[in-house]
Amino acid sequence: MTVSTETTKRAVLVGLIGADIQMSKSPALHEREGALQGLDYRYELLDLAERGLTATALPDLLAEQEARGFAGSNITHPCKQTVIPHLADLSEDARMLGAVNTVVFKDGKRTGHNTDWHGENFGRGLPDVPRHRAVLLGAGGAGVAVAHAAMKLGIERLAIFDQDVSRADRLAEDLNRRFSADRAFAIIDVEEAMRTADGLIHATPTGMKNHPGLPIEESWLEPRHWVADIVYMPLVTELLALATRLGCRTLPGGGMTVFQAAAAFKLFSGIEPDAERMSSHFTALCKAS
Repeated sequence: MTVSTETTKRAVLVGLIGADIQMSKSPALHEREGALQGLDYRYELLDLAERGLTATALPDLLAEQEARGFAGSNITHPCKQTVIPHLADLSEDARMLGAVNTVVFKDGKRTGHNTDWHGENFGRGLPDVPRHRAVLLGAGGAGVAVAHAAMKLGIERLAIFDQDVSRADRLAEDLNRRFSADRAFAIIDVEEAMRTADGLIHATPTGMKNHPGLPIEESWLEPRHWVADIVYMPLVTELLALATRLGCRTLPGGGMTVFQAAAAFKLFSGIEPDAERMSSHFTALCKAS
């Protein structure tokens, strides 16, 4: 009698629901880490644009994933808020942020999480910078998550700028309600705020391949500032290049992507991924694209 020494790898099927997501690095990032963890791990894109659908198709896509045995799904634009009514429960952070980027299917129940806010990247990349005052550019979806992380990381005063002043006001009010009164406030004069700020957090599309340029005037940045950018394509934005030339301490946007992916991987698989390994793989993917 021959006894097989082969073991069957545990299958984990996950996905991403959103629009125009064909350039996403998530499939490669998740699948490689899954393989190295000994899993049969597959990550599928359910692209609304590719299927000619709108966000109204979200309930059907979630049902499709459940029927096919998905462990869960990442959620991105334009579905991070619209997915909430279709979930049974929310994590504390997803409830606070009012947005979901990860849904876990378990025991016939859908639970929404938000791993966008994770501040581990900041803690590793800028562990000892002053955190008295910071300026945040952008109060959209990414800005909301980054602002939440900034509060948890101990930024004492956060000045928020957005082209939509009312959106900056709303974010400041939400943060002060969640954390502590008067820690966050909306601004209209970024130059003035930068004079007393320790650092700059950039959470707008400026600097992406389709939105080149600087989000601030060069003269507003000083060597004493630290600069964190959420844009990761390209890895070195014009803002980060300027900050580096001036001698500022910098934090590129790839880390936010990696650590939210690592947190989602653990939610999907129950296994703690190697975040450093995922980070190296992500950098390689970006350089190759």
